[in-house]
Formats: sequence, structure tokens, C-alpha cells
Amino acid sequence: MFPERFANLPAYAFPRLRALLDHHQPGGAIVHMTIGEPKHVFPAWVKDVIADHAEGFNRYPPNDGAPELLDAISGWVTRRYGVSMPADQIMALNGTREGLYNAAMALCPETKNGKQPVVLTPNPFYQVYAVAAVSVGAEPVFVNATAENGFLPDYAGLPADVLDRVAIAYICSPANPQGSVASREYWRDLIALAEKHDFQIFADECYSEIYRTTQPVGALEVAAEMAADPERVVVFHSLSKRSNLPGLRSGFVAGGPESLRRIRQLRAYSGAPLPLPLQMAAAKVWADELHVEENRRLYSEKFDVADEILSGVPGYVSPAAGFFLWLPVKDGETAALKAWTETGVRVLPGAYLSRDTEAGNPGKGYIRVALVAPKTEVQSALITLRDCLYG
Repeated sequence: MFPERFANLPAYAFPRLRALLDHHQPGGAIVHMTIGEPKHVFPAWVKDVIADHAEGFNRYPPNDGAPELLDAISGWVTRRYGVSMPADQIMALNGTREGLYNAAMALCPETKNGKQPVVLTPNPFYQVYAVAAVSVGAEPVFVNATAENGFLPDYAGLPADVLDRVAIAYICSPANPQGSVASREYWRDLIALAEKHDFQIFADECYSEIYRTTQPVGALEVAAEMAADPERVVVFHSLSKRSNLPGLRSGFVAGGPESLRRIRQLRAYSGAPLPLPLQMAAAKVWADELHVEENRRLYSEKFDVADEILSGVPGYVSPAAGFFLWLPVKDGETAALKAWTETGVRVLPGAYLSRDTEAGNPGKGYIRVALVAPKTEVQSALITLRDCLYG
């Protein structure tokens, strides 16, 4: 029988979208702008590395990550953030969704100060945050990220009695879907709050390498600057967006030695390590930046196009990072249905990424638009969308 605690979870976004749109005919040639699945070319040599190490498919892969992969990730963390992260404080992941879920399973206590623990999540949010909270018997608390607070949740504004129950706070920077970036000051304040109330920060930084002008600061580097408890911050990264390799399923988690010990212990029983040839390919990808620079250039071009086309849209905010537009509309479902039935452009209602709260649903007045297609297709679709919804 399905556990009762899962009964109130919101339906996953894409089945909801199919239920909304699929019994209507599209109003034109179909253009998919819903799923954040990168379409840029990944490095051609990835296939060669996999082929060269194909005999590794005949072996069980190292559970925590091959030494070559962990060393490559450790080197990347040092180059990117100026933080020395030993390989034994890193674990390879089969995509970061696995890590974001299992880290809560491994690290969330059964009680916090004698009460049910709380897991904080931004709202809108990546669905795994809420499912992880419910799975460990914690209370998920959704904190609205709105234009008024720079699209980043104000966890410090919560009541002290809630903060004293917090075990984990998820934060996504650059944020999906808004593209907002946590500043050094934001990270500093959040880490100080976590130190005061003794909780861990799970920093989902999967979009960190797709930015417009300023390289996003990372949670690890700010924690190091503050000499915070090394267990305070656990970070998650991936090659999916950085390197256009969502199908490679290569990510990593890094943090304090005790946190990683416990995450590894859980992985030993329940994890699904990446096949060895894919780990060898991932090691080379983490060591290369040329393809990342080109990837960033391509996204930057599309954001420039979006700014030109949508500059007259009231409330339009040009995102600093990521590859989504968070476009203001009167009602996200109505706008998505209108775009589909009149133009064939498929977008995602923002409410499908959010939860209703006492302060309202922060995604209700938005649609999410993914800029993953080639520039010419994005340009044409955005003009069509603008004329349909804002003309």
C-alpha cells in the first residue's frame, strides 16, 4: 500500500502538463520549450573515451567513484572555487537527483531538538527536495522565492521555533527556474543562520557553469572563507548542464568527512554507481573547460536574443544564469494552454513547479521557458510566444 505520508505530494510537473495540453490540438508546428534537456553538442571525444575503456563494462564499478574520476572532480573544485576538497570527501553520483535524495536519507536526523525535523525548500522547487523530506519523516516547509526577494528564499525570516527544528535547507543557485544567483552575502548569511540553528545546507549548484557575465560564487568557497563547520555545507554538481551530457548521468556530492562517510555507507546498500567506462569519460570531461566556454557562449547568445524580443514585456527579468526564462503572465495554466492551442509552442506553467502556501503559489503567475534549442528556433519561438501572450 502506498505510504500515507506521500499522499499529499504534488503531482509531477510533466504528467500535469500532458493532462492540460494533450487533448487539445496544437495551433502550429510543435516547439518544445518545457524540459531542461540540453541540446548543444557534447565533446566528440567522449565517445572515444567510452570505447577505449569498454572492457570496464565487464567489471563492477567502484561504488564511490574511480580514483581517476574523484581526482578530476577534486581538481575541478580547486580550480573553480579555490577550495581544497580531498578526493575522500567527494562521491560520484549517478546524476545529482540520486544524491539530493539520498543525502537526506543519510543525514537527516529522526528528531531535531526533540521534535519532528524540518526540511526547508525554496518555492518553486525541484520536486526531489520535497520527496526527500517526506521520505525521511521530516516536515517540508516551502519558502516562497519571489521577485520581491530576488527569487531566493528568505529562510532567515522564518520563526525561531521553526528554525530550531530545521535539519536541512535546500538551496538551488543558480536557481531553477528563475536564474537568480546567490551572492556571497546571501551565502554568508545563510551559513551563519545554519551555524546558529545547527542545520545543514544542501547546495544544488547544477547550473553553476551557465552564466551570463559573472561567475556564480559557490557555497563551499564562502564556507571556507568563514571557517564554518566543515559539515555545514554539502554541495551537488553535475555534467548534465555544464557539458550537455544529461544521459551520461555523472554528478558528484562533496562535503565534510562525516557527511560523506554516512552518504557512502548508504550508497553501499542502495546506490547505483556509474559504469566504469562512463566514469572514465566523466573524468576527462571534468578536466576540460574549452567545451564549457563554448556552451556558455551559445546560451549567452540566446539570452541576448530573448532580451531583445522580450524587453517590452512588463515584469520581464533577464536571468543572470541557467537556461530558463521565468516569464510573468496573468495565469500560467491559461497562458500555456493559449500558447499551445494557438501556436504549438509548449511551455510549462510555473504553478507546476511550486506549492500552494499561505502566501500563495509563487509560480501561478509565470511560465517556464527552456532555451535549449538552437538559437534560430529559440528566436522564432520567442517571437511567436511574445505575439501570442503579450501582443
